Amino acid sequence: MTRNSDFKQVVRARMAATGEGYTAARAALEREAYDAARAEQQRLVGRLFTGGRIERVPAKRKVRAGVLLEVLSRFEPGRDYSEPEVNEVLLGVHEDFAYLRRELVNYHYLERGDGRYRTASQAPPRTAVERQEIPAWEAHWLPGFLSGEGAGAFRRGR
Repeated sequence: MTRNSDFKQVVRARMAATGEGYTAARAALEREAYDAARAEQQRLVGRLFTGGRIERVPAKRKVRAGVLLEVLSRFEPGRDYSEPEVNEVLLGVHEDFAYLRRELVNYHYLERGDGRYRTASQAPPRTAVERQEIPAWEAHWLPGFLSGEGAGAFRRGR
């Protein structure tokens, strides 16, 4: 059961409006949030990718983070990558692979250590300000992807 009292109030309001039980109302709200986040992600990055590549890296942080989530889906969670291997994956997206690599590390999607890279072990905690600059898709998709449960889910749906 959730500990977020605001969300509980929303669930209870839906229960009152629809006659659903708590579990059904909560699942419906979570599904709606997921669908809205997915639609936002498609709106943010769908027009930027042509043949799996982007013409330019977006300047707006929210759009750039959305692009980085799409780029991250090309990595295998838990696998160690050498820098040349990371560069090869990123070259498939854009010629400025060094910038993309740096941004993936800065956004805490990739971890770097001893000349090796790997996807983060868990979704990074975000401050309130960061959450405004990150698409909602991150919270819905990233934990499952990093755990290996949702690997490639975004790309399959495109």
